[in-house]
Amino acid sequence: MPDGQSAAQALYVCMEVLIAVSSVIGNVMVIWAVKINRSLRDTTFWFIVSLAVADIAVGALVIPLAITISIGLQTHFYSCLLVACTVLVLTQSSILALLAIAIDRYLRIKIPTSYKRVVTPRRVGLAVVACWAVAFIVGMTPMLGWNKLHNLQQQNGSLNSDNITCQFENVISMEYMVYFNFFGWVLPPLLLMLGIYTEIFYMIHMQLNKKGQDCKYHRNGA
Repeated sequence: MPDGQSAAQALYVCMEVLIAVSSVIGNVMVIWAVKINRSLRDTTFWFIVSLAVADIAVGALVIPLAITISIGLQTHFYSCLLVACTVLVLTQSSILALLAIAIDRYLRIKIPTSYKRVVTPRRVGLAVVACWAVAFIVGMTPMLGWNKLHNLQQQNGSLNSDNITCQFENVISMEYMVYFNFFGWVLPPLLLMLGIYTEIFYMIHMQLNKKGQDCKYHRNGA
């Protein structure tokens, strides 16, 4: 391997390790803060804890696996596919947790008086479980057959899948990534979050304007 390529790979590994350590430490601190501070144990923070768990798993599990496969490890097709699917599951769970947080914040502003009656701990727990269940189904879909095994077999002219170069693009179908994963489960939540936060900004802006007008009315009346 040329010296330049070795240096680039060493830099990549160092950056990945730094990101992994920072992710684990930072998110462990988030969970610990919720654990020791009872005032933080409201509905929003359970969604944040769910997001933190996913990010810890990325730092502790996915990034080390990504480093391993970045060196061109030769492995069984389904072993490599499981690693790639794990990345997809955790990424999807993070996106859905962010969407749940956005919806929770919207409800806090939209229905402040009845928020606690609508957003109960039981419903929050069900929402967290649903987010992880959907993430698992979406991320593990390639394990059910929507993958590139058939393409590799055609290219190699063999049914042997015991020895492949383990890289994401070698096992995950781009049709799955583009049409099912991105357009089905990544873009819609992101657009929905954009719409929710736009509406939140608008509602806060209207509330501030109303408060300003009320203050001005009281001063004039005085």
